Amino acid sequence: MLTVGLTGNIGAGKSTVAELLVARGAALVDADKVAREVVEPGAAAYQSLIDRFGGDIVDAHGRIDRPALATKVFGHPEELEALNAIIHPAIGVAMIERKDAYAGSDRIVVMDIPLLKDFHRELLALDAVVVVDVPPELALERLTTLRGMPEEDARARQAAQPTRAERLEGADFVVDNSDGTEHLAAEVDRVWQELAALPHADPVAATADPASSAD
Repeated sequence: MLTVGLTGNIGAGKSTVAELLVARGAALVDADKVAREVVEPGAAAYQSLIDRFGGDIVDAHGRIDRPALATKVFGHPEELEALNAIIHPAIGVAMIERKDAYAGSDRIVVMDIPLLKDFHRELLALDAVVVVDVPPELALERLTTLRGMPEEDARARQAAQPTRAERLEGADFVVDNSDGTEHLAAEVDRVWQELAALPHADPVAATADPASSAD
């Protein structure tokens, strides 16, 4: 098993790259998906959130009302810290469990983590980190034109994330997503073959020519 962290700033096309890697044979563990799962009724963080923030964060269907919870922590650093203290350990445990399901195999396991930090390397025993990179101006254009995000909101989201230089500093491999789907597919092919050549990865698993998708 080879464990690979995948990250990239908003608008970079990280989700598209994740899909392309899966098409080439990777197993995917998506941090955003795990974050939604751990707050489902009966899941690891569900009752702890209710105990800490009150029953009014539960909607009519018994699920955590994310906007209601966000209202309680927005602008309140101590409340946000309490939220993170509940959510982050639950996410970490769940991601480790999903990764460990492939232990002993020759799979390349991609851990899709939007805000990947140095501690994730140790926590998840990452063998490599792949960064999806585009110039911030291009990412902004994609956010506003393709996703319909207001420019002010898009700029605020970008400002809240690590800088491009900070992302690239932590990269072992870089996927350039600045020049269309064919270029991106070639970039993913290149990185996939490089990952497959690393220790504990099975080069035979590297397949080519999947259909590419747009961000």
